[in-house]
This record gives sequence, C-alpha cells and structure tokens, in this order.
Amino acid sequence: MPPVPAEEDWPAAPWLHWGGHGQTIAAALWGLRGRGAKTQPQRQRWTTPDGDFVDADLWVNAGAPEDPVVVLFHGLEGSSRSHYAQALVTVAQRRGWTVVVPHFRGCSGEPNRAPRAYHSGDHDEIDWMLRQVRRLWPHGRLRAVGVSLGGNALLRWLQEQGHRARAVIEAAAAISAPLDLQAAGAAIDRGFNRWLYARYFLRTMRAKAAAFAQRHPGWIDGRRAARAPTLRAFDDAFTAPLHGFAGVDDYWRRASSRAHLARIELPTLVLNARNDPLVPARSLPQPHEAGRWVRLWQPTRGGHVGFAQRRSRWDGRGDLTDLWTRVLDWLDAAAKVSELHSRGA
Repeated sequence: MPPVPAEEDWPAAPWLHWGGHGQTIAAALWGLRGRGAKTQPQRQRWTTPDGDFVDADLWVNAGAPEDPVVVLFHGLEGSSRSHYAQALVTVAQRRGWTVVVPHFRGCSGEPNRAPRAYHSGDHDEIDWMLRQVRRLWPHGRLRAVGVSLGGNALLRWLQEQGHRARAVIEAAAAISAPLDLQAAGAAIDRGFNRWLYARYFLRTMRAKAAAFAQRHPGWIDGRRAARAPTLRAFDDAFTAPLHGFAGVDDYWRRASSRAHLARIELPTLVLNARNDPLVPARSLPQPHEAGRWVRLWQPTRGGHVGFAQRRSRWDGRGDLTDLWTRVLDWLDAAAKVSELHSRGA
C-alpha cells in the first residue's frame, strides 16, 4: 500500500484562507480550478434499476480503451459544476484520464420521476452507477472518488462489497467524508455552522422536498420537511422515511462508515482535515480502526473540501488542483498494488 501522498501535514494555505471556515469557504468561492476543462462534458441519461433516471456528465479521453477512468461522487447538493469537480477534471484531463460524474437523484437540474432521493449511505445507488461505468469501459482502469456525502456513500459500498469491489474498481479515495454522521450532523446544526452551512443546504433541500411532496402525495410529510429548521429535522422528516429508515438516528447510525472501515478490501485513501468545521476531529477514526487496506490522512489544515495550495507568499486565492494531483498520484500507486494482489504476487 502506498503511503499518504506527501508530507503528513497539508502545505501552508493562502493568506485569505484563515482557519477551517476560511479554507472551506474561500476554496469554494474563488479557489483556482486550473484552466478549466479542455472540452465540454457529454451528458448521458442512465435508466436506473427502478425505472427512474440519473444524469451523468462525462469528459471522455480518446485514448486507449484501457486508460484510467475516474468516477466522482459529489457531495450534498453538489454537481459536476462544484469547485472540486472542476479542479479534478482539470488534473485528470492533463493526464489523459476519462472523468465520469454521475449525479445523485435531483442534483442534475431536473426532478426525478420515482419517489426516491439520495442519502449518505446509499451504497446500492453507488453499486449500479459503478457497474454502469464498468459496462461503458469494460477494459478501463476504474478508480472511484467520493467527496463529503459521496465519500461516505462510497466507503459504505466498499464495506458492503468487500473483496468483490476488485471486480469493479482498482482503488478509491474519500475526501472530507462525514464518517460519523451523528457527530457531523450535530456539528452542522450548531452555532455559526447552522447559520451558514445548514441554511445554505436547506435552502435547496426544503424546496426540493416541497416539490417532491406535490409530485408524490403521501410519501412524506411535505409540510414538515419544507419547514425543517435543521439538517437533523430535515433528515428525520424526509431522508430517513423516504429511504426505509426508522428515523434520523437509525439513518445516521446505519449510514455511517467509521465503524466498518476494516471491512474494506481494496486500496482506499481517506482524507480528512482536522480543522474541518463540518467533520469534527474527535469523530475521525484512529489507525487501528482502518484495517490493512485503508490509509488515513488527517492533516491539520484543509477545511471541508478546501485543501487549497498557496502558490506564492501573497497568494490569496490558492490552487485547488494540487489536491487532485496528490489524490490521483495515490490512486495510480494504489492501483499497481491492487493489480499485484489480484495476480497473487
């Protein structure tokens, strides 16, 4: 297994990226994402096993069929336009990699037909999405990356699959994933986090829930979901009942990935900054919890999906592509380990 990508800590942040909040907010607002994608993505609409659809954006490399393909699972209310997705595309295209960003239901700009949404432990959705990519690139060297919510869902898939994951992908990485949803949920609903982050997410989530209740009467208490004052209240009114959980506590407990990291049997990098305002440092796993196939990287800096690299002393914006250079380098090295293991070396 390769070590963490470079030095144990993250390099110095740009001067405008002060603390965990600054490194989170500044990266999303004005962090440099490279020169952008060289091509516009192709959008494909995939039919889901339950007769619904998801939209996937693809940046396809015209190289050899066995070239690397990286699949990105976005975060809560994210998309292929999220700052981290655009930075990943920049780095991957420089390497000649194909990038696939499947949107979770309701996140591609069009409401879905089925009475379903997405959630932090949605390993069944991750499974068929990855197998769809495998069908599209039967000889491609697939790697998967999940960010925040998508990272936790990817880890849950790896845990459920065990050694079977090797038939689908070579290596994986989870960035800023909330491994303990109880701790992360409490953090986002408290103080400044509630005023800024929870309010930001709930603005679109409550609107989607109200529209969902009109399209699918009787499935949820639309009035309660549309008025939820916190993420916890929203998950209790909408996410949990819609996806078969007994309530928010049942959902957060069963969907959390921290307790089952040792079940992963594929090279996997788990990157969490210890100053992440949404994922408390005390909720992060210790090395003995990870198992032999998981590498924990917990630098003191980075915020939540920030990790901007300072390019010069007076740089205030920061470069977001450095994160993905390190992560893709790690995935490349890990894929070689995975190949040797598969051959029995």
